[in-house]
Amino acid sequence: MAEGAAGKAVEPRRRRLAETIARRFVWPVGLSARLLVFTVAFVLGAQLLILPPTLAAFEEGWLTDRVRLAEVASVAVDVAPAGVVPSRMAGELLTGAGVRSVALQAQGVRRLLLRAPRMSRAPELIDLRSQSLAGWLAAPFRTLGPNAPSTLRIVAKPQFRGGDFVEIVVPAAPLQAALKNYLLRLLAVGVFTSAVAGGFVYVSLAFFLVRPVRRITLAMERFRARPQDPAARLKLSHRRDEIGRAEAELDRMQEDLLAALQSRGRLAALGEAVAMISHDLRNMLTSAQMASDRLAASGDPKVAQAMPRLERALDRSLRLAQGVLAYGRSEEPAPLPEPVPLRAAAEAAAEDAGLDPEGVRLETDVAPDALVRADPDQLHRILVNLLRNAREAIEHAGKTTGVVRLSLAHEPGRARVRIADTGPGVPERVRARLFQPFAGSARPEGTGLGLAIARDLARGHGGDLVLAESGPSGATFELSLPEPAP
Repeated sequence: MAEGAAGKAVEPRRRRLAETIARRFVWPVGLSARLLVFTVAFVLGAQLLILPPTLAAFEEGWLTDRVRLAEVASVAVDVAPAGVVPSRMAGELLTGAGVRSVALQAQGVRRLLLRAPRMSRAPELIDLRSQSLAGWLAAPFRTLGPNAPSTLRIVAKPQFRGGDFVEIVVPAAPLQAALKNYLLRLLAVGVFTSAVAGGFVYVSLAFFLVRPVRRITLAMERFRARPQDPAARLKLSHRRDEIGRAEAELDRMQEDLLAALQSRGRLAALGEAVAMISHDLRNMLTSAQMASDRLAASGDPKVAQAMPRLERALDRSLRLAQGVLAYGRSEEPAPLPEPVPLRAAAEAAAEDAGLDPEGVRLETDVAPDALVRADPDQLHRILVNLLRNAREAIEHAGKTTGVVRLSLAHEPGRARVRIADTGPGVPERVRARLFQPFAGSARPEGTGLGLAIARDLARGHGGDLVLAESGPSGATFELSLPEPAP
C-alpha cells in the first residue's frame, strides 16, 4: 500500500513535468519565432505568386525553340532534288528537331515540308502568335494536368523562312518532363531563398526590434517585482525611433509610479500614526465640547454669539479625526450629495479658512439661492482647503490685504465653481505635481495635502478640480460638480 501511495504521489509530479516540457517546446511561442515563421511564409507566398508566369514563360520558350529547330530542319527540303526528302532523312531531321511534322504556309498556300507517320489522336492547338494572358498563364498547368494532351500542334510566325506561319507537331512528354524538372528547381530555389531571406530578416528585426522589446518587457517585469530597487529601472538606449520613445515613456511612467508609491507609503504611515492618536484626539475634542457647553451656559452675549461657530468647528474636527485614517489608506467615504446653497457654504468655509474683511476677504458673485449638488461636509472641506490656500498664498507674498472671488456657472449637467485670488500665482516648477500629496506645496512649510484632498473629494463626486489659470496677477482653480438631468 505504501508503494501504491508513493506511486500516486509521483504521478501528478510527472504529469506536471510533462505539461511543463510540452509548454516549453510548443513552437512558436515567442515573438522571435513567430517573426521567423511569418517571414518565411511571406517569402514563399511571393515565390508562389511568380510561379505561374515563370512556368508560362518557360513553356513558351521551350515551344519557340522547337519551332526554330523545325525551321532549320525544313531547309533541307529546299536543297533536296525535286524538293523531296527521303523518308529516312526526314525521320532523322524530325528526330533532331524534336518534332513530328513541319508545315509552312506562304501566300495562302500550306505546304507540308516534313511529315512523320499518321497519329491516332488529333493534337492540341497552341497559337504562339495570339495568346490571351489567362490562356498563357494556364498553359503550363494544362500541360501538367491529369487530362494533358499527348501531342501539341504549335503555330508561330516564321523567323528563318518567309511565309505566313510555320506549324509543327511535337510530343507533349518532353515538354512535361522539362516543366516538372523546372518546377522542382523553382521550388527548391524558392525554399532556399525563403529560408535565407527569412533568416536575414529575422536576424535584422530581432536585433533592431525584438531584442529591445524583450529588454523593455524584462525591465517592466523587474520593476513590477521590485519597484523600490534602482537596478530594476530601465536603462535608456537613447534611440531616436519608436523604441527610444517607448523607453523614454516607460522611464517616465516608472518615475511617476515610484513617486506615487512613495506618497502612498507616506500616507499609510500617516494613517498608522493617526490610528494611534485618534483615541486621545477624540477624548480631547470631547472635553472641548463639554467645555463649550459650559461656556454656552455662562450667559455672556459675546460667548453666545461665538458658540455656533465653535460647535461647528468641534463637530467637523471630530468627523475629520475619524476620516483622516481612511484617507491615509486611500479610502474616502462615499459622498451623499444633496442641494447645498453655495453662497452660505462659501461664507462658512471662509470663516474656517481665516478670511477677514479687514485682510484677505471673500467676494462672491453667487446668488443667495444658487444651489449645487454635493455632500455638505465634503464641499466644506474642499472650499476650506481652496480658500485657505488662497489666503496663505497672498500673505506669503507679503500682502496684508487681498481678494478671493468665488463665482458659479451652470452648464448642461454640470456646475463650475471658480475660485480666483489676487496672489502671486502658482510657480511653474510645482504645477506638474500640484495635486500630489507631500509634493504639491509651493511653500516650504506646506505639506501639499490640501489640494490633493480637495481633488480626491471632487472626483469622488464625479467631478474634478483643476488649475484653470495662473499668472502674476493670481491663480484660478475650477471645481466642477455634476448635476442631475432635469
